[in-house]
Amino acid sequence: MIQKYGQSDRRILKFPAVHPCEGISPATLLDSLITLSRNICSYQSKFVATQRRNARETLRQIGILLIFLEEIKDRGTNLPESVVLCFSELHIAFQKILFLFEDCSLDGARLWILMKSHFVATQFRVLIRTVATALDVLPLPTIDVPSEIKELVELVSKQARKAKLELDPDDETAMNRVILILNQFENRFEPDKNLVKRVLDYLEIRSWRECHGEVQFLDEMISLECLEGNEKEQPLLSSLFGFMSYCRGALFETREHGIVEQSDSDGRCNHEMLSCLNPEDFRCPISLELMTDPVTVSTGQTYDRASIQKWLKAGNLICPKTGEKLTNTEMVPNYSLRKLIEQFFADNGISLAKSRKKNRDITRTITAGSPAAAGAVKFLSEFLADRLYYGTDEQKNKAAYEVRLLAKSNIFSRSCLVEAGCVPPLLGLLSSADDPSTQGNAISALLKLSKHGAGKKAIIENGGLRPILGVLKNGLNPEHRQIAAATIFYLASVPDYRRLIGREPDAIPALVELIKEGSACGKKNAVAAIFGLLLHAGNHRRVLEAGAVPELVHILLAPSNKAELITDSLAVLSTLAETAEGSIAVLQISPLPLFVGILRSSASRAGKEYCVSILLAVCRNCGGEAVAGLEKEPSLMPLLYSLVTDGTSQSSKRARSLIKILHDFHESSSSASPASAVPQEWFIHVR
Repeated sequence: MIQKYGQSDRRILKFPAVHPCEGISPATLLDSLITLSRNICSYQSKFVATQRRNARETLRQIGILLIFLEEIKDRGTNLPESVVLCFSELHIAFQKILFLFEDCSLDGARLWILMKSHFVATQFRVLIRTVATALDVLPLPTIDVPSEIKELVELVSKQARKAKLELDPDDETAMNRVILILNQFENRFEPDKNLVKRVLDYLEIRSWRECHGEVQFLDEMISLECLEGNEKEQPLLSSLFGFMSYCRGALFETREHGIVEQSDSDGRCNHEMLSCLNPEDFRCPISLELMTDPVTVSTGQTYDRASIQKWLKAGNLICPKTGEKLTNTEMVPNYSLRKLIEQFFADNGISLAKSRKKNRDITRTITAGSPAAAGAVKFLSEFLADRLYYGTDEQKNKAAYEVRLLAKSNIFSRSCLVEAGCVPPLLGLLSSADDPSTQGNAISALLKLSKHGAGKKAIIENGGLRPILGVLKNGLNPEHRQIAAATIFYLASVPDYRRLIGREPDAIPALVELIKEGSACGKKNAVAAIFGLLLHAGNHRRVLEAGAVPELVHILLAPSNKAELITDSLAVLSTLAETAEGSIAVLQISPLPLFVGILRSSASRAGKEYCVSILLAVCRNCGGEAVAGLEKEPSLMPLLYSLVTDGTSQSSKRARSLIKILHDFHESSSSASPASAVPQEWFIHVR
């Protein structure tokens, strides 16, 4: 976990002390030492779960030195250079001691500090010895303070040299219990819950909130270690994460409401939500790079051809993402996805650097991280599935909530939850629950599980489409409707499911209704889901018949909508306009100058490309009247020439095609009627 200390960031159990500058005045150095000492002594009133003996001894010695330093300040004593040098060494030691106390009392880090007890005890011993060394060379006779205070300082110096700051036996006992529990998880034995509770009681983790804090801290630590490429600590961190996740879900019967709802609101526009322009949807799970040649394997997962070939040549016969055994090594080109990648991410100005970190964070969870973590998550998944089937209403609600937490950004946990059979009872809660909290937790959990290949399959095979559509149409909370739309988006990533969803008479109309009445995020999720469904050609007519075009155009006309939502809406309109029916619908609802205006004002390169695509498609499909209207737009030609020189290869190509149509029309219009000004094979006239 990164903590803020002043203006810098510091990792736990790292001690970046700064040496005072050479020209520092004695008075400034003394004031800083007093401040550090007071800050350290303030930890007498703070809870420290472990290292209690070492903490008490250190606080006692620093407290005596604080009296000494305050006495020097009160007397206004001039300090000789030799004293300043000693105080500079004390200043470094005091900084590190303060860091150590901050870490030992850090919320969420109790279990981690316990497991690092040997290291922490060594740090206490080394730092107190450093204080003793500085005091040994301190010229006390040159400092004007009372003799009794000098005697106290000498006593501290002697005690610091002899202090046996060692590992507390109680800490060692608790640490060994944790190791025993982890070994039991690793060997697929569920530990005695009384033994687990003894560890939690020792660390004074006595509520769901405190346990959740430990899980969050460990998850952050794993992410940071992964980001820095440090694999040394990851197995232990993963084991502890699995252990505390098990405790949170299986040992604490009640939870504090409102904790995760504030930070993990699935229906809000955060990193969990969807966008047609999310580069993570187009990265290879193996290489983490944008796929240039996406192929689909027998499990239905898609990878870049070069990456999956390398994986198979290494002798691996399982799907890297799901862990399922591959029935064959055939790789089917995913032309639809390739088209999307070319259309959306060909140099459209989206930064991939920021998204790279997040993608690493999720791909690191394809496996459990350690055998102990795998055992803990599997036991917890089975426990939660049992609660979802046979628990009381409140227990089912909490179990759905725990599934939602466990499946968040963790691929291995999703696979365990699906395998344990959590999907069917979660689907049952959607239609049977009249409690908004239960329905919200259930649909949020299903959204997380729908991101896993096995989760999609389990939802469809257990008849989950109808209850999810029920939430989409009549959810007890508007947020639930937009989460249902997000779930439809993920289900639509499977070609067969696009066809299946499209055939449901209520599916596409419900998404269009959400575009009309939903919040900004509801609109965004519905637009994304419709785009996914349009990858099946048979759904084009259904989307048009549901009245999607007027609602999408309304989004373009509303000045309050965010640029991302406008760009996503343009992407759907561009796809619809590829067919004659779609072009006709677009032309009948919206004047073409609207797209010219967006082309002129949009800061999104992708948005500009979609506008050109729409204009080109309408001109090709809707006849000379459409071309005649565009030819009268004086600002269009400069915009198109700008795209030819500065746009992506795709937008440049389309801009050139549109320029040619307009030029041909202009040249022919002086000698022919507008209806015949453009070659008729380009058009299907609007009747």
